[in-house]
Amino acid sequence: MTLDLNKVAGSIASMASELAMQSSKRVDALNAAIGKFENPGDITLLKQRLAQAKTSWLLAEISGSLNQRFEPLELPPDYLVIATDGSQIDIDRHHPARCCLINIGSIYLQYGQNPASMLESEPTLFSSPEELILKPDGGNPGREISIEGPLLGIKRTVEEFRYLSQLARKLSAGLPALALVDGSLILWGLMSKDLPDFVVDSLLDKGVLKYISEIEKLNSQNQLALASYISFPRSTDVINSLRMTVCPHQVPDCDKFCTGIASGERPCDIMAGVVDRELFWACLKNNQRSDVFISQSKISKTRYGCNQIYFFYIKTGNEIARVEIPEWVACQPELLHITHSLILDQCHKGQGYPIALSEAHEMAVVSGADRQNFFYLVDEYFAQCKLSTLTSAKSASKKNRWI
Repeated sequence: MTLDLNKVAGSIASMASELAMQSSKRVDALNAAIGKFENPGDITLLKQRLAQAKTSWLLAEISGSLNQRFEPLELPPDYLVIATDGSQIDIDRHHPARCCLINIGSIYLQYGQNPASMLESEPTLFSSPEELILKPDGGNPGREISIEGPLLGIKRTVEEFRYLSQLARKLSAGLPALALVDGSLILWGLMSKDLPDFVVDSLLDKGVLKYISEIEKLNSQNQLALASYISFPRSTDVINSLRMTVCPHQVPDCDKFCTGIASGERPCDIMAGVVDRELFWACLKNNQRSDVFISQSKISKTRYGCNQIYFFYIKTGNEIARVEIPEWVACQPELLHITHSLILDQCHKGQGYPIALSEAHEMAVVSGADRQNFFYLVDEYFAQCKLSTLTSAKSASKKNRWI
């Protein structure tokens, strides 16, 4: 059977009508946010309120003047861009072979008088217990965690940064360079209370943060910036901070003052429903970036150290993107300028999206056919070694349709 869209067409029409009815309210909310962004009042006082505020929302810490705009600097005559992206084949619990695969696509682009490029794809099989299971120091078997599902996605991110650090070591000395990844630098998936500390230590401290620090050390021979690019972001950190400007209480405390007040009735709800990208689409001109903000994510504040995550918004012409950078990039004006200018250049070359990330993705992508062929190859080698290739009845039924 295929999906019968006729049965949900009425629901889709109702959804569209409801969103159309809400559009006027969103315009009012956006205008309220723009007004406060342009005229926030005493910035020092606002920073104090944000530091004292107790909310269930993620607030953006203001590092500068909130509403300053920045133009890109002229491109250097010679520069480099490197990027990685990844894809994976997860463990199939219906298959006798307990294994997974991570495929990393990487790209090296040199622009200027001596242009050069390198595109690679590197698949890695993980099959041994040491590769598939995370264990605490001491090896308590009762606390072992299998690397599959969401954790495999985080493991893939670790591999992306490992390959990125390897690429960074190959950069031509003396040239400005940008190392790019797709998505957030904040490993949100590790914030689960269900994950023990040894998992976070392995994937974050000994993984992503280790490789970010290795990239930072290469700044002695290059002006090397590191950034992540988030297309069509849905973040509300800056909007949430602006909501604090209309809170009537000296110290904003949502649980204390607003518990029991219906959504839409709170004083700050005059900006409800707006996301950051809508604000900056209205307030930035093409090629401009916003001021830099500091993420108040708990994992960034408590675990990232000197790699704590900052971010800014940039108007590429096609969209507003969120660019995340570690603290050591945000605090060096030269690296910040490199990040701004080279990301814009990459977007212009890539028809709105950084071309290095597009190419890295193409090198990394694993299709449905690739997954099928992977398990066919596993079965073939199992058969050669006279190992069982039996699968679950559920898996077999999907391969052999009988109606």
